Amino acid sequence: MRLTDFVEDYLLLWIVLSVALGITVPRIAVVTRASTLVLAVMIGSISLTLSVEQFRRIDRRTLGLVLLGHATMPFLAAGVARGLGLAPALTVGFVVLGAVTPELVTPVMTELADGDTALATTVLVLVGVGSVGFVPAVVTVLGAGADVPVFPLVEQLLVAVVVPMLVAVGLRSWRPAHVGRYDDYYPAVSAAMVILVIGGVTAANAGVIRSNVSLLAAVVVGAIVLNGVGYGVGSIVGSRAPRRARIASILSVGMRDFAVAAALIVAAGLPTVASLPAVAFGVVEMVSSAALAAWFAR
Repeated sequence: MRLTDFVEDYLLLWIVLSVALGITVPRIAVVTRASTLVLAVMIGSISLTLSVEQFRRIDRRTLGLVLLGHATMPFLAAGVARGLGLAPALTVGFVVLGAVTPELVTPVMTELADGDTALATTVLVLVGVGSVGFVPAVVTVLGAGADVPVFPLVEQLLVAVVVPMLVAVGLRSWRPAHVGRYDDYYPAVSAAMVILVIGGVTAANAGVIRSNVSLLAAVVVGAIVLNGVGYGVGSIVGSRAPRRARIASILSVGMRDFAVAAALIVAAGLPTVASLPAVAFGVVEMVSSAALAAWFAR
């Protein structure tokens, strides 16, 4: 087995181990100091697999409905957090989780589920570009009174999400043969960055996790509910689409990029505890999406 396969095929295991390491070795929180760089590498590497040609084969009506479903997620996330009576900082964490891009591996999971990969890819890119305005706006509106530094949030979205994504897609279009030569490596690099981020932000929250088990339980419940609600919204907006597009819709709305959310929260200077929902969501999502992909593929 190649090293890249070892990283990708056992990603859930590595995430769980990374979370466990973060709880037991809090000093690895030092990783969060490089959150911007790690996030840029994570976004840029997986975006190198995207091409403009993939965007020309999709149904625009279905695309519009999936984007609408995505736009509802931060509001639903805020509702989940408030329903659980969570503190403002944790509510911000859930809102950011709901507002960021779909999980970067959504196109891969969609392919495994025999879904419309082009649709999932297009949603990922459009949401990534639009996030520079969307994320700060909804976090400001739904922040539950928390002090949200809007400018650092915008700056991090531009530097670590939008620019790497556009540059990577541009490189793919400019030199498809050269870039495509290393397609087997890009997802593994992105996955490694996910593992690194989750370990770092878990370590930064180690004190909270150890001292407040009831709070952690509430956050995990919130993550499970938000993940399930997201799949439900995706199913509703894609209900009239062909089967493959409906699968892409379910995964694109239900899968939230927990690593992007966690890294963005830390890099933008938001309270460290706000990244806790992303950590919980990561484990929940990896289990549920793998199960869904296997079920759809049948």
